[in-house]
Amino acid sequence: MGIFSKTCEYALRAVFYIAQSSHEGRRVGIIEIAEKIKSPQAFLGKILQQLSREGIILSAKGPNGGFFMDGVGLKRPLADVVEAIDGKDIFIGCGLGLDHCSEKEPCPLHHEFKLIRNKISVMLKETSIGQFNQELLLGKLSLYKRTSLE
Repeated sequence: MGIFSKTCEYALRAVFYIAQSSHEGRRVGIIEIAEKIKSPQAFLGKILQQLSREGIILSAKGPNGGFFMDGVGLKRPLADVVEAIDGKDIFIGCGLGLDHCSEKEPCPLHHEFKLIRNKISVMLKETSIGQFNQELLLGKLSLYKRTSLE
């Protein structure tokens, strides 16, 4: 299990896949994306709509249509994807999900979780989609399990 919601995990995977495809000069359709990131297609459609509304990804209709990213999108921080899908709770929320948790009235996890949350927040805000895309293109990172045929 990851630190993000399942919806956010699919969103991040989709963004990375679209970024890779855009680098290759390709626009990709929802069927291909869903297959490659192992996401239910109908569920992914809603995620892609939200990412498109936020301007993180772009879409074009027609025979050469599909989803893609431009240079502006690639410069956006990963935090934008997380916020578009999960909101700001990962950056400010309580580790136990308590509404009353604060510096004045901390929950049992407050101080330890705050340190971890702040590190995650810095990483998401200071790392662009394009930075991860470069690592993917160089083969330093992977979205899928490699088979012996690759």
